[in-house]
Amino acid sequence: MDRLDDSAKLMIVSDLDLTMVDHDDDDNTSLLKFNALWEAYYRRNSLLVFSTGRSPTSYRKLRRERPLLTPDLTIMSVGTEIAYGDLMVSDEEWERFLNWKWNRDVVVEETLRFPELKPQSETEQRPFKVSFFIEKDKGPQVADALSDCLEKRGLDVKVIYSSGIALDILPKRAGKGEALAYLLKKFKADGKVPANVLVCGDSGNDTELFSVPNVYGVMVSNAQEELLQWYAENAKDNPKITHAAERCAGGIIEAIGRFQLGPNLSPRDIDFKGCCCCKVETTDPYFEVVKFYVLYERWRRGEVEKSEVYLEHLKSIFHAEGIVVDTSRNERSREELVDGMRGLYGDMKGTRFRSWVDGLSSSEIGSDSWLLRFNKWESYSSSSSLSSSANRFMGSSTTILMNLQRKGSEDGLIWMHVHHTCLDGSHSHPESQHQSSCFV
Repeated sequence: MDRLDDSAKLMIVSDLDLTMVDHDDDDNTSLLKFNALWEAYYRRNSLLVFSTGRSPTSYRKLRRERPLLTPDLTIMSVGTEIAYGDLMVSDEEWERFLNWKWNRDVVVEETLRFPELKPQSETEQRPFKVSFFIEKDKGPQVADALSDCLEKRGLDVKVIYSSGIALDILPKRAGKGEALAYLLKKFKADGKVPANVLVCGDSGNDTELFSVPNVYGVMVSNAQEELLQWYAENAKDNPKITHAAERCAGGIIEAIGRFQLGPNLSPRDIDFKGCCCCKVETTDPYFEVVKFYVLYERWRRGEVEKSEVYLEHLKSIFHAEGIVVDTSRNERSREELVDGMRGLYGDMKGTRFRSWVDGLSSSEIGSDSWLLRFNKWESYSSSSSLSSSANRFMGSSTTILMNLQRKGSEDGLIWMHVHHTCLDGSHSHPESQHQSSCFV
């Protein structure tokens, strides 16, 4: 909550499964496009919130399998748990607020009357959430009957049926929409109300997000029937809610452009063929870092031309006396860096190798100098399996010193120093125990 000194330019609140994450795309194409867009243009002055039905355990599992960015806030367990930052510090005030007219033991007792309900795994049962699977044709009827039973027992609850198979019982005060309204109220108290809020979802447990006043909303193209039905009955005349033509994270990017909330051309959509990347000049250090690692990935995957023009470009943006310190504490000069990159061309061709940055921040340490910090990630397929769960992730905490060099009528950013430190398991994104010597 305190990362930004001022109000966020944009606050994106997104569901995960089949909204931010496309489980039908093991290459994570649209997710990686969103990641690059966010880090290049939005991380510096905006907030990213994940709002998921997953429990903390299930959420962490997803992060071990997919290249998710680190959000500023995480709303979990269908809006019953709120956590802050990469350390996921719990909001205890929210938990106290939810305890009104809630008795978990009574909820469990009453659900035993409905044999149609099949309990979800123990990890998905939370202090303020009781979760079941149910057949699609029985969900709405059981939800209504169960609500009546719990009301007669003196509880004030909500029963949410979503995805055609899931049924969750929560305190009346809980839910994705209630959690978002609570956060916006806290921002208002601090004088930091976001300039724009975009909510993103695909299923029934996301309907509350679209009901929060004054937000923009996008239902991704693959949205499920129950969300589309809710939209038709409640929000079809709301010009701030759209049904995207693109799936999952692609639909989120589409909505950013449709509502004119900011840039929506991802650095991953730049055509690097023919090494025209060398012509993409910028004096924005955020964009420079993201663009560099996108091109680094494509060089190693053999997706760009093997050209000395690229290596000359690399040499031109790196200071003659600059040093790269890798995770094994080896130091490389500019010449060693260029020679090493030449040898890496296409070494990951035909694989699912990916490279991305997360948590990019910048401190201006002089009129023309910046110190950039971020986590750099690489993913590799650890087996012949086509499943994304077979990937392993290797990460480094990376610091770059970058200067603006004035060249007559043209300005350019020069990389002065790069330092990688291997992430350990205590603060990491998934699978950081796999160490690698980050080359650049």
